[in-house]
Amino acid sequence: MAVPIIKLGSQGFEVSAQGLGCMGMSAFYGPPKSENEMISLIHHAVSKGVTFLDTSDVYGPHTNELLLGKALKGIRDKVQLATKFGISFVGGIREIRGDPAYVRACCEGSLKRLDVDCIDLYYQHRIDTRVPIEVTIGEMKKLVEEGKIKYIGLSEASASTIRRAHAVHPITAVQLEWSLWSRDVEEDIVPTCRELGIGIVPYSPLGQGFFSSGAKLIESLADNDSRKYMPRFTTENLEKNKIIFEKLSAIASSKGCTPGQLALTWVQHQGNNTAPIPGTTKIKNLEENIGALSVKLTSEEMKEIEAIVSTSGVHGDRYLDRNFTWMQSETPPLSSWKGI
Repeated sequence: MAVPIIKLGSQGFEVSAQGLGCMGMSAFYGPPKSENEMISLIHHAVSKGVTFLDTSDVYGPHTNELLLGKALKGIRDKVQLATKFGISFVGGIREIRGDPAYVRACCEGSLKRLDVDCIDLYYQHRIDTRVPIEVTIGEMKKLVEEGKIKYIGLSEASASTIRRAHAVHPITAVQLEWSLWSRDVEEDIVPTCRELGIGIVPYSPLGQGFFSSGAKLIESLADNDSRKYMPRFTTENLEKNKIIFEKLSAIASSKGCTPGQLALTWVQHQGNNTAPIPGTTKIKNLEENIGALSVKLTSEEMKEIEAIVSTSGVHGDRYLDRNFTWMQSETPPLSSWKGI
């Protein structure tokens, strides 16, 4: 089927209704994949209508942006390109930054690595709790005015942070983890985005691959795959969480789709202003993800699926470090800013 085009946010940004998360091609999910194969995968995705591509300067670091820079040669006008700044690793120590000088330096670096004149959607990847959000967004606003970026986004930001940012410059999209087993954002963040006309970009809509493969996923992961150390994938929690997968598999079978398609369809049904970005490194999986757009769920089926997860319960937190989520993303008031 043709991948629909949707409006993301209220500023006129149009993207494919399903995007492609590119992180796993270069980082965090095992060793980097073959550059030529990943370029072919990206080209295949674009030819199929999946044109909303997502990366970050921290993926590698930097190598994923360099990969996309090569892949975009000759097709730049066909894609909507999103990248991020805000997380750096210096000497193996993670630091989150949002000060103006860092924002600008990161943007210049991404433009060079991606080999583009302008980034379509530029996110703050994580919120620097030392810097008022108004200061960070103020610098991003300057980048818009200079033509270096078109639209501004936030990732893993609380509702109050989103409101404060949106008051400085319209926020086009908020990226957040949203799937059948990560639904905490529905209480406050999603309603805030809906109210303000902000698009939502769910990452890990397949639960880091769990809803595609179930408990057996862990058997195929490389030693340096970050999922091996996520709480939900520990042996004890995975044994309990696999009940969810088994029950979803039964519904998927009755619908004539895969469990992964069912889980992805559930996210796709969350509204027209929502564009999930499942990641993959295999064309077969890409085709399966696109196929999820053809699956239709009634409101009763949506509730049935949700009940399976809520009744069984999700075991384990998203991350070992909760500071890496929206839960710890409040910034100080603007009046307190003295600079760094």
